[in-house]
Amino acid sequence: MLVDCGLFQGYKWLRERNWQGLSLDRDRLDAVVLTHAHLDHSGYVPVLYRDGYRGPVYCHEGTRQLCGVLLPDSGHLQEEDARFYERHRIGRHPHPEPLYDQRCAERCLDLLRPVEFGQRFQVGSMRIELHPVGHILGAGCVIVEAEGKRIGFSGDVGRPDDLFMRAPEPLPPLDLLMLESTYGNRRHEPGDPFDQLEAVVNETAGSGGVLLIPSFAVGRAQVLQHMLARLMDEGRIPKLPVFLDSPMAIDVSDIYWRFHTEHRLTKADCQRLCRLVKYVQSVDGSRALNELTYPHIIIAGSGMVTGGRILHHLKRLLPDHRTTVLLTGYQAGGTRGAKMEQGVESVRIHGEWVENRARLRVLHGLSGHADFVQLGDWLKASALKPDTAIRLVHGEPEALEAMRDYLRRTSRFNVEVAGYRHILTL
Repeated sequence: MLVDCGLFQGYKWLRERNWQGLSLDRDRLDAVVLTHAHLDHSGYVPVLYRDGYRGPVYCHEGTRQLCGVLLPDSGHLQEEDARFYERHRIGRHPHPEPLYDQRCAERCLDLLRPVEFGQRFQVGSMRIELHPVGHILGAGCVIVEAEGKRIGFSGDVGRPDDLFMRAPEPLPPLDLLMLESTYGNRRHEPGDPFDQLEAVVNETAGSGGVLLIPSFAVGRAQVLQHMLARLMDEGRIPKLPVFLDSPMAIDVSDIYWRFHTEHRLTKADCQRLCRLVKYVQSVDGSRALNELTYPHIIIAGSGMVTGGRILHHLKRLLPDHRTTVLLTGYQAGGTRGAKMEQGVESVRIHGEWVENRARLRVLHGLSGHADFVQLGDWLKASALKPDTAIRLVHGEPEALEAMRDYLRRTSRFNVEVAGYRHILTL
């Protein structure tokens, strides 16, 4: 059984691992279980399908629905990249191929088998269940019982104080926990994000400008809609028009609203957001926003300003000093978002240099990952024995080391950093 089946992302030397294949006998693989839908946990499933795998891929229904949006989009983007590389003769291959295409990604969705949190299912002699951990819709820790042992695979763990998702539930006793460490060396910044957003909206409206919010489609776009609606309901900001200009984020929002019992928003909250936020599906609808001359808010992809419809709005509005650009998440080095955060005077968009006179603001506190103290508190609140074995995964080297040191200092858990392709025995 394979727990999670994601894409390597980021640096080129990491992404090249996606082409190396799995270090296991694919013909002996009986099942895949996904912790959640983010591509670094699910994005390799189409490759398994392409190579002949037809077994079940177990996941929460929320994960299945989100994968129905994310995986085909991933295949489509890879096709576009391959065509771009061939057209501009970039790379070593004269006819570059995508890792998988949109059609393959759509077909692999037939393999997904939904299970509820706490619902036990079996793969051979292994008994498995998903345990809710917040983070995004459908995210769960995979707990496997076999040969008298119980092993947990945390996936990504959410925050206890998340504005949108519920807190992760404490774990049962385990013999081994594979634990994420994304924020292993970071604390979330103090401060109320509602207060921060209130100040930014009022500043922009007071200047008569437009607020542009680059946003990730899963989780971030939904929480931003919720925050804006609540601030308007409380009279803390004016009732400006809000446009969600991202077909993917619109599809994801529809999924979140259907699964309102899985997060903090009620059905009435979700219905209110549908009335407040204007969804922009078509390209013509997106272009029509160019004609608006009064203050308004546009939420559009992508979150790190690397692509999507936000680029067209930035190209038009960055030279206007009344414009505000609000970054709401981590900006990886080298991305437009990171350069704008550094205060560059010009931004290259669609091959042209665009003067940047807009205000740049950063909204902290929206990360969906628990920080290292919150992870430690979650472990302490769980039913883990003091000497439980914990192996750290899913973190940059500095985060892994810091997380190990913190847990060793504050607990008696047997904590080590898991290595790439290491084999663990109990």
